[in-house]
Amino acid sequence: MTSIELGSRTKTEGSISPARIAAPMDPSEQPRRLLNVTAAGVLLFFVTPVMLVVALLIRMTSKGPVLYAQTRIGINRRRRRRRDDNHRRRTDLGGRPFTIYKFRTMEMREDPDVQVWARPDDPRITPLGRVLRKYRVDELPQLINVLRGDMNLVGPRPEQPRIFAKLRDRIDRYHERQQILPGITGWAQVNHRYDGSVEDVRRKLAFDLEYVERRSVSEDLKIMIRTLPVIVLKKGAV
Repeated sequence: MTSIELGSRTKTEGSISPARIAAPMDPSEQPRRLLNVTAAGVLLFFVTPVMLVVALLIRMTSKGPVLYAQTRIGINRRRRRRRDDNHRRRTDLGGRPFTIYKFRTMEMREDPDVQVWARPDDPRITPLGRVLRKYRVDELPQLINVLRGDMNLVGPRPEQPRIFAKLRDRIDRYHERQQILPGITGWAQVNHRYDGSVEDVRRKLAFDLEYVERRSVSEDLKIMIRTLPVIVLKKGAV
């Protein structure tokens, strides 16, 4: 399976739109948010010893930082201002950028600005990194993202800014996944494999939009439970 490079080196990562202001969280989302934060806190308590061991192994086996930080596009809670408001225009990235954290599983690359999809057989992956990615251990630092309010445990996977901008232009309704917080796991992740093409993204989008429509506490619990066999059987998305 090959990766497809959608990134570019342009400075603009989206179209220009009127300035917006943040809208508050929908009260109907609060029960789901409470479930996701509680589950993330409990998980973090139990996996902290594992994370400390993983950090030590990464430090011992390859050069570079223990954690890998990358900008992703999150929820879009902004609402448009009237055009006659005296506010400067801003770049519309399609959602709120945030920094996602993972355990580093690859050798440090020369050009960190190039944004490409990862793939299971990526030659940059370290031997330890292959094990971490195989069992999704590299995703554990994202529990901090959940507690910070950047993500939920369950939701559409957040994409890199330039790749997001390309997919938004090429795939109808792609921006609609930004209605809710992104997640570590999701309905698309338990139903589909790694992204290898734009068609894979379209299939995953269908699952994401289905989840957006029927999201609930019970739905999140079901996806959390279904995530475990996905990890054990080594299926699903990056």
